[in-house]
Amino acid sequence: MTGEINLQRRRFIGAAALTLAAAQLNITGVAAAKSTAEAGIRAITPGTNTSFASLKQIDAGVLNVGYAELGASDAPVVILLHGWPYDIHTYVDVAPLLAESGYRVIVPYLRGYGTTRFLSPETPRNGQQAAIAADIVALMDALGIERAVIGGCDWGARSANIIAALWPERCKALVSVSGYLIGSREANKMPLPPGAEHAWWYQFYFATDRGRAGYERNRNEFARLIWQLASPKWNLDDATFNRSAAAFENPDHVDITIHNYRWRISLADGEPKYDDLEEKLAKFPTIGVPTITLEGDANGAPHPEPAAYAKKFSGKYEHRLITGGIGHNLPQEAPQAFAQAVFDVNRF
Repeated sequence: MTGEINLQRRRFIGAAALTLAAAQLNITGVAAAKSTAEAGIRAITPGTNTSFASLKQIDAGVLNVGYAELGASDAPVVILLHGWPYDIHTYVDVAPLLAESGYRVIVPYLRGYGTTRFLSPETPRNGQQAAIAADIVALMDALGIERAVIGGCDWGARSANIIAALWPERCKALVSVSGYLIGSREANKMPLPPGAEHAWWYQFYFATDRGRAGYERNRNEFARLIWQLASPKWNLDDATFNRSAAAFENPDHVDITIHNYRWRISLADGEPKYDDLEEKLAKFPTIGVPTITLEGDANGAPHPEPAAYAKKFSGKYEHRLITGGIGHNLPQEAPQAFAQAVFDVNRF
């Protein structure tokens, strides 16, 4: 799930800080700071779309990447990145909205999900943050995409943050659910108050062999529980969950998940080829590309408060609180608001 650095773990700072954050960032408590009518993103009922028409495959870096593509091939590009334990259906309603608004939309399966596969059995099943972000840059290279608006949620938001910070020439603008999510293993060595540690129960579970075996055996039940905890007001039905759960059958899914969470707390090593990138990320670089951050008013997952990360965005920046019981999987729960943010940030 999102959030692993000290900045992100300040959600427990108290009501006074939240009030100050709202005042500083001009959070209005409406679905978005701008009316969707201004930009023409049409209204849509979440769950209107249930699938992508087709999937494509392409070799990119160490992977053969499965991805959905919508819109004209010569249109401005938007890349949308999902998180854990979710999949490309996070954007099943967002993607067609953006395609009909004039964008070429690319929605890839991350390593360990869906139809994405490693090209070699010898490649480490590495879930560290730099590796996942580098996968997306490799995908852009393979597709001949020089620059794109990049949007993400959960792990996908972290990857989008990293690309915007380390490869700003490739990122025209950024939409990030839950804000600034770049992590540091050194920062993660600091213990948190018990309430904060409790929110990360699954990270401790995954640190054990029993936890790995439990996730392997019960991955769908585990993911369903995370969805419910992270989006407590989402009226989730079985069909919606099952469409995404199919992506967890990927043969590398468990390895990538376990390595990701163990790497964060220094229980697993990363690959040396990413050391230089991780050294840069450990300094928490600012992001200078135009950015809109989003947060749901009912996000039950660990996440930072807006005041904790506002200064990490040095370019044109706006934060939007999405109301109406919107949880952690914001693009799927509030697709119109997410699509609107993409449309707006591209005009910043």
